Amino acid sequence: MTEHEDRTVVTPDELAHIGEGVVAYLREFDSDDLKGRFPNMPQMASGTKLWAVFAADGRPILLADARASALAGAMQNDLTPVSVH
Repeated sequence: MTEHEDRTVVTPDELAHIGEGVVAYLREFDSDDLKGRFPNMPQMASGTKLWAVFAADGRPILLADARASALAGAMQNDLTPVSVH
């Protein structure tokens, strides 16, 4: 970087809000891994595969038993779905 280049500084708080209300992150999880993220999650068999949808700031939005259902849920909330691996 040269001394004449401008740098944009983004604070952690600003970074957390990028994509807010626009982007939803989808990721497949094992039911055991989701208990802490979805505290009101009902009891289910250990090892059940689920798709989780999260807001841009990491807030959990919904759980689905199929990727197509998770995508539909994101789109119903006017969010652009992005897969996280």
